Parts: sequence; structure tokens; C-alpha cells
Amino acid sequence: MTVHHLLEENSIANKFVAQLRDSNIQKDRLRFRKNIERIGEILGYELSKSLVYNPKNVKTPLGEAKLDLPRDEIVVCSILRAGLPLHNGLLNYFDDAENSFISAYRHHPNNDEEFQILVEYLASPSLEGKILLLADPMLATGSSFVNVLGALEPMGKPKEIHLVSVIGASEGIEYVDREFPDNSHLWIATIDEKLNDKGYIVPGLGDAGDLCFGPKLQH
Repeated sequence: MTVHHLLEENSIANKFVAQLRDSNIQKDRLRFRKNIERIGEILGYELSKSLVYNPKNVKTPLGEAKLDLPRDEIVVCSILRAGLPLHNGLLNYFDDAENSFISAYRHHPNNDEEFQILVEYLASPSLEGKILLLADPMLATGSSFVNVLGALEPMGKPKEIHLVSVIGASEGIEYVDREFPDNSHLWIATIDEKLNDKGYIVPGLGDAGDLCFGPKLQH
């Protein structure tokens, strides 16, 4: 898997990531969602450089212009619910893409720190021969991406898989690298070194889903 680390070079994305991490600024849910969306746009732009393009003639009022346009069909799949703002950012650039939605959440069967990732909902078009963009802002243990990949298998084999995330932990990235096809790509804004004993990214930013949409009831 090829890892594309956005913050290896300085850009305006630094500001958006800083605001996402800031415990005072992130209380503003609208700004939090917007910053994830804007990072999705930046990652989508960078990702677009890796796609295959074909030449096409476009008629203008004064003649024809030759442009190279993306060749392959794209499906954007977000992991509910935290993936929705990131999904919107990608759609702002890949506006003619098809859409897929899947749920993945941490289930604590014994009401302790041990958890498993459960996938309970999937709505998706065929993925056969298409470019799949899997969007989830937090790549902690990597289990969500891996379980979602398994759940999507009946939808067909994508031509390429691009994971899109905002913050990841090195440990989770290593796990995803082992489980995904070799020609997969990870587009990520920033990478933190470790997980805590609860499987959350440190320093991270907290629970992205709760910060986007409010606390959820536990069951």
C-alpha cells in the first residue's frame, strides 16, 4: 500500500488539522464538520493526480479545446457516521461519482475496553472494475477499514482502492497495509504515533462522530 501523507509538506491543510485538534475550537460542530470537508477536498485533489486520463475534445463557442479527463468510474464509500463530512468533501470534487454508505462501529460485548467492529448496514452500487474511495476520518486500529473491505466483497472487485482519512495511528496504518491489496493507496492528512489502551489515537482529536453530530446513546 502506498501512503500519501499530506502534512509531510506545509500547506493550508495544517490550519484545518490544527482547528480539528483544538479542544476549544472543536466545540463548534459546524466548523468541525467544515474542516473535515475541506480536508476531504484537498485529499481528493491530490488523489485525482493519480488517476488515469483520456483526451477529449470539448466544444467552445469559438471552436474546440482538447482536454484530458478522468477515464474510470468512481464510487465514494463513507463509513457512517463520521465519514459523512469527508464524503461531502470528496463529492465536491468527484461530483459525478456513485455513492456507497456502510456502518461500522465499536461494539463492547462485555462493557469493558475490549471491542469488536460491527458492520450492520450497506447500500452500494456495483464496484466491479471501478475506482473505490473509502472515506473515514479516523484510522485508529484499522479494523473498520478492514471489516468494511470484507463487507464490500459481494459488490464486486474494484480496479483500485483509495483509503481517505484525516488522522491515523502508525499501528493502524501498518495493519491496513497488511490486509489491503498491494496496489491500494492511503491518502491521509496527518499521522500520530500511537494508540492508547482504549484504541484511540493519541494525541488525536477525540471521537470524530460525536464532535460532528453530537454524543450517541450507548447500548
